Amino acid sequence: MTYEIEFTSLSLEDLKVLRAIDRSKVIDAIKTHLRYEPQKESKSRIKRLRKLDRPQYRLRVDDIRIFYDVVENVVEIIAIIPKAEATEWLLREGQTRD
Repeated sequence: MTYEIEFTSLSLEDLKVLRAIDRSKVIDAIKTHLRYEPQKESKSRIKRLRKLDRPQYRLRVDDIRIFYDVVENVVEIIAIIPKAEATEWLLREGQTRD
């Protein structure tokens, strides 16, 4: 099954501020890992964020974190954040379960 990839407007802004080489790595990783198996967890690359409703998953690409949700056959890229800012971003933007 092939998943459709959708970017939020904020994630597109995040992508634009990356260096060209990092932007290329991020786009390649999204195509490689999220197009076919976005929910397949691994020790180092894809992680399910257990205590959050949104975002549901995190994809690691070097020092960049891609936060996304999966709804049916759509992967929604929510944010593309440097590792150093990821924890703060999750605390501010993450939606926890009640």
